[in-house]
Amino acid sequence: MSVFIIAEAGVNHNGSIKLAKRLIDAAVDSGANAVKFQTFKAENLVSKNAIKAEYQKKTTDALESQFDMLKKLELDIDMHKNLISYCQEKGIMFLSTPFDHDSIEMLNELGLQIFKIPSGEITNLPYLRRIGSLGKQVILSTGMSTLKEVGDALNILIDAGTLKQNITVLHANTMYPTPMEDVHLNAMLTMQKEFGVAVGYSDHTQGIEVDIAAVAMGAICIEKHFTLDKSMEGPDHKASLEPKELKKMVLSIRNIEKALGYSVKKPSPSESVNLDIARKSIVAKQYIKKGDLLNDNNITIKRPGNGINPMKWDNIIGTNAIKDYQTDDLI
Repeated sequence: MSVFIIAEAGVNHNGSIKLAKRLIDAAVDSGANAVKFQTFKAENLVSKNAIKAEYQKKTTDALESQFDMLKKLELDIDMHKNLISYCQEKGIMFLSTPFDHDSIEMLNELGLQIFKIPSGEITNLPYLRRIGSLGKQVILSTGMSTLKEVGDALNILIDAGTLKQNITVLHANTMYPTPMEDVHLNAMLTMQKEFGVAVGYSDHTQGIEVDIAAVAMGAICIEKHFTLDKSMEGPDHKASLEPKELKKMVLSIRNIEKALGYSVKKPSPSESVNLDIARKSIVAKQYIKKGDLLNDNNITIKRPGNGINPMKWDNIIGTNAIKDYQTDDLI
């Protein structure tokens, strides 16, 4: 199964439908499987007095409240319908993360078949229970979570009606950007082993190397923020990839998928032609007369490899030559 790559537009549309469509175009050009936005009503998500995260203060007006920042980034239902239609036209899957109950209902009514749960909702029992009851595909981000919290969230989803095989758990770190020493990619494998679920990685590091490493380790889903321009105003632009970087990431992941190949150790089709060229055979070290005893003094091992395999050396030593051999003749 091919790795499912989510190009995370998030709120990098800055509230503009025109910008959102340009992000969709960039996602299509990158070769990603889906482009994902974020669905919320600010009044349902944060109180008017909620402060911003430190990284948000650095990338937006530090004096502005989190509520005011998010209010400008909302997408209403008509914008959702417009973007879903545009994605269908462009041949890419539309996804969006709901951040409140009204948003869950809206996305369900719009027909989404995959629900992405953000890290911040992993301890929100009513939220998890409602998504679980829909019986859809679920992608669960686990930033800031302990192993027990992940297990609890999975149990809620499953008990509510979601099949375990329809859940993918994403390892994540919610710091934008994530320091490399805080990635702890091995935790992805811990969750896979502990819960027996498909795993992936939601990445907030700078660059693309961790995403590639995650795929090499067994991730079946990769989510990565992208923007049209890192210098744009907004909370997530600076920790996002630009279109050329996103395209490079997708291509790199697809190459790694090819490189992983099968688990059987055998010559590949492309290298089979090198067997006779690179390997060696038992050959005459000097002129050998028919009937002479073959020994270390008159035979040796040289290329090409289309004669007797040198692994049969012990079987040849001590036998008699069946014909005359010139130097370098295959035995």
